[in-house]
Amino acid sequence: MKEQPTNAVNAVARVECQPTEEGVEWRFSGVWHMDGDRTEATACLQQQEADRMVLKDVGIQAWDSSLVIYVRTLYLRAKEANRQIDLSGMPEGVRRLMALAEAVPEHQDPHLGVGKPSWIAQVGIHTLRALDNVGKSAAFLGDLFRSFVTMLQKKSNFRWGDFWVIVQECGPEALPIVTLISTLVGMILAFIGAIQLKMFGAEIFIADIVAVGMAREMGGLMTGIIMAGRTGAAFAAHLGTMQVNEEIDALRTLGFSPMEFLVLPRALALILMMPLLTIYSMTMGMLGGSVVGVFMLGLTPVQYLNESLHSLSLWSVTSGVLKSVVFGVVVAVSGCMQGLQSGRSAAAVGEATTAAVVHAIVYLVVADSVISVFYTLMGW
Repeated sequence: MKEQPTNAVNAVARVECQPTEEGVEWRFSGVWHMDGDRTEATACLQQQEADRMVLKDVGIQAWDSSLVIYVRTLYLRAKEANRQIDLSGMPEGVRRLMALAEAVPEHQDPHLGVGKPSWIAQVGIHTLRALDNVGKSAAFLGDLFRSFVTMLQKKSNFRWGDFWVIVQECGPEALPIVTLISTLVGMILAFIGAIQLKMFGAEIFIADIVAVGMAREMGGLMTGIIMAGRTGAAFAAHLGTMQVNEEIDALRTLGFSPMEFLVLPRALALILMMPLLTIYSMTMGMLGGSVVGVFMLGLTPVQYLNESLHSLSLWSVTSGVLKSVVFGVVVAVSGCMQGLQSGRSAAAVGEATTAAVVHAIVYLVVADSVISVFYTLMGW
């Protein structure tokens, strides 16, 4: 920027518009200062521009941002009117600032002027989005399986130290919340059954309802939902934060596969712990039901225990455990996939964590429904 003369405040910014064969030539001179007199230059803006505008410096003594604002105004007006404007005759600093202004466009509200799509369009948008998520989940699951095969061949970057730490987080550290929720669910099942069975004097069958319900359905499903909100969200937040800090990019640069190094230990740990937590959840649910049966319905502990064991079969427990393995895969894939696909901001990490929990719960319910229908069709 040129040095400002001592009388810059009292100086005048001048613009002369001269028609030429090529269009209109805007000749800038004088001192362009925010505190100076720009009346003449402002009046010149009202003149009609030609199809081509040429801006030239014919004696600019000093300038500041006021000149850039003036040139920017001319530039925008020419752009809106689809006219040509030539800035090659202006000072180099002005040209650089104009180039910088064009490189970073002004922020515009993305919702401004955009109407709300119709309900049919909204259904289509959500359907396409759901199909896209299913496709991404299937591809992610395939990559995970390939990494597992590579680990069995002892060719992967799998770290057993990380695996056992995650096992500790997914298993023993989850016992308190699993204990609380499972016990309360067992009590709720007992209360629901007691309202009806008490009318027929069949309180003893409360044990059957709680035992079969916890073994076949509620034990695995409630454990899956708990782990989705606890462990799946933690996986998404952890990997999302690594994405923000560019740690995952650093691993790729160093030749480490994030799938083998980060995702596989978490997935295997959760899949291993889910059946054990499910069996524990079944037991705690039955204990919760026994509290209602013994202290509110007058059953003896021996009666309740014998009826529970009589109603249970090996397949009832096995079917719930098999479901829990699928639920473990669902929670691990949802949490890790959302974490790796997270954006690079704090808000994106929060969105990835929320999406991980929501997707996991939806997939859990869908998987549970499909497996239950399959059991029924097979007569199991």
